[in-house]
Amino acid sequence: MQTETMEMIEAKEKTKLHGKKALLAILERAANDHNFIAQLTDDSHKALEGNYVLNNEELAALLSGDIRKIESWLGKLSQKQATWLWCRLGQMKY
Repeated sequence: MQTETMEMIEAKEKTKLHGKKALLAILERAANDHNFIAQLTDDSHKALEGNYVLNNEELAALLSGDIRKIESWLGKLSQKQATWLWCRLGQMKY
């Protein structure tokens, strides 16, 4: 079994999307991929691992469907970009 070198690990980290770019990519992907929406719903951490890096505030806003917070960072989202957020809000039970 081959162990990863620090260079390999650093290269992987550089290919991940971080922060606001990651949020936008996640929303775009969710708008176009119903399987990804299902993954986000069932196990969001697993769906996001390996490709996206979000801080706690960004992750909380995404998982709670906080459209206002996300739009304050990214600007007005299209209806298509907001697909996951509306799905998430629809899942909330009060």
